[in-house]
Amino acid sequence: MITVNSSQPSQKTPGRPIARTVLVTLAAMLVVLPAFAQDGPAGEPGRETGTPNPLNNVYFGEQHLHTANSPDAFSFGTRNTPDDSYRYCKGEAVKKINSNYTVQRRTPYDWCAVTDHAVFFGMFPLMLDSSNPLSKTEIGKLINAGDRKDGETAFNMIFASVASGQPIDYLMDPKIMSSVWEAQKAAANRHNDPGNFTTLIAFEWTSVPYNQNLHHNVFFRDNKGPDVIFSALDSVKREDLWTYQEVQRGLGHENFSIPHNSNLSNSMMFPPRTTYGTPIDKAWAERSQRNSVAVEITQTKGTSETHPALSPNDEFAGFETMYKHLIGTSGTVVGRIDHSFVRQALTDGVGFEEMIGANPWKLGIVGGADSHTAFSVNEEFNYTGSSGGLDDTPKTRLNNVMMVSGEPGLKWSTSGTTAVWAPENTRTAIFDGIKRKETYGTSGTLIRLRFFGGWDYPEDLVKDSDFVKQAYDYGVPMGQDLPALPSGAKAPTFAVWALKDPESGNLDRIQIIKGWYRADGQPQEKVYDVVWSDGRKIDQTTGKVPAVGNTVNIRKATYTNSIGDSQLSVVWKDPDFDPAQHAVYYARVIEIPTPRWTTYDAAKLGVEPPESVPATLQERAWSSPIWYTPPEELITRPPFYPGLQQILP
Repeated sequence: MITVNSSQPSQKTPGRPIARTVLVTLAAMLVVLPAFAQDGPAGEPGRETGTPNPLNNVYFGEQHLHTANSPDAFSFGTRNTPDDSYRYCKGEAVKKINSNYTVQRRTPYDWCAVTDHAVFFGMFPLMLDSSNPLSKTEIGKLINAGDRKDGETAFNMIFASVASGQPIDYLMDPKIMSSVWEAQKAAANRHNDPGNFTTLIAFEWTSVPYNQNLHHNVFFRDNKGPDVIFSALDSVKREDLWTYQEVQRGLGHENFSIPHNSNLSNSMMFPPRTTYGTPIDKAWAERSQRNSVAVEITQTKGTSETHPALSPNDEFAGFETMYKHLIGTSGTVVGRIDHSFVRQALTDGVGFEEMIGANPWKLGIVGGADSHTAFSVNEEFNYTGSSGGLDDTPKTRLNNVMMVSGEPGLKWSTSGTTAVWAPENTRTAIFDGIKRKETYGTSGTLIRLRFFGGWDYPEDLVKDSDFVKQAYDYGVPMGQDLPALPSGAKAPTFAVWALKDPESGNLDRIQIIKGWYRADGQPQEKVYDVVWSDGRKIDQTTGKVPAVGNTVNIRKATYTNSIGDSQLSVVWKDPDFDPAQHAVYYARVIEIPTPRWTTYDAAKLGVEPPESVPATLQERAWSSPIWYTPPEELITRPPFYPGLQQILP
């Protein structure tokens, strides 16, 4: 059952859709100032001065992009480079090579990471040189034919090699791949501009055993980066990836990895057993925590928060979950959802914490693209495709062609976005912000979100001009553990604040999602509506907040912000708290309905939107969690948990 808290319903100032009038001036500033220059109780004083902010600024960026150096992207027709990716993220207009148009973001990003596949890294561009022997190989001939079908055949050959673990010998030249990797790192450093724009040195470990997605992106804190990268042809086991990470850390290259789009993992991303089939133990869980610090909750291949079958009482659980077939199966093999979604993993994580004393899935939240065009296409109104030449025009996208990676084009999503709270826009600050999990993911919208947890936040804290400082002083931000349970405390309190993206819809509501394991060992989740717009009243029959409404003109792909609020905030106390139970909490902010990219494309072509996908969507943001661990004297562990019984020998 979804329960609600109506202690602080939002109020609108007539003519100005805003929930907390104390920040009206701030909201007005945001409409006209670039890059979200902001000040105010929950804002970022001094962001534009370049002075580090001890209370942190929010920096929006991209942590998952593929360029021509990725073999699959090249097979799809992508010819743009890492330099193009960085220029695009900075807001420059960039020509889409092999097309007759340029692409440009409406709102520049603050930072970017290019994560090309480590497997066959940078080998494919060499095939275009007729004097290079690679152009005469079987795959080289397919690439040079320039035909879409030939490109798909080349992709299938690559994918078969990676999925089976059988390398293609002529694509395994370590000297060439090393030289391209050095050039890739140089490009990242060339575009890194401390205080203005940040790049992270990174790559993707593309483990996909038998089409099951176990992909992780690996990021580095230093400017030099590692000399060698680790591919799925080295190993498909995540434990071996962690060994690589630990070795590189010992060489001075601090790093972390982020698993991505777990919705296609076929139960492999968050299972109760290790890659070797043994039960997860404390040492394995602690190793997981050290190496994998966050998870990608949404991207072009759909959203991995949860699924209606896993969360039947959550009316927002079906968001962008249409992509369901395993990668490379051409829409024939549907992936299993158990252990493939983030909410279940977070809940299982606290079950493991109580049972074995460590949480293998203590993960922050990020969003990303996984775009294979070199461009992060997070703006629904500005979508230019995500698979090279396969979907680079509105007409080709709406034709719903089966994409070689496993799903018809209409079921693809736009990119997600990662927001990081950090004192300044530098490589170390962005890296450290993600590592400490003070980060959140969005479906692409640039919502600003603060989420804090403590034990004695006053009810009016979010209205206080010193809100953020007090929230830090007397509690913890997203991504952290609640302080120890004080004597006499009844329940934790959470302070949450959100501000709309000026280029997107108003806010519908803020929810807090809680996960825990019941005393009898059964996993539980609950969604609480904690604050919402427009003064709506809870429906006494359903116990839920009514829908916010819908202003979208589907034929024209337009909408109005005449419903919803510009910002929402509340201090909320858990009404169902049990001090003896481990628990995890995260915030979800939901916008009013706006047009989906397919509706924008249909309007551009003057045709009816496709009926097979929703015409509208409600963009959203997900905070990193806050965890509660009870005092040892309150814990009574059962001998095993039925919900995690697969871990037993």
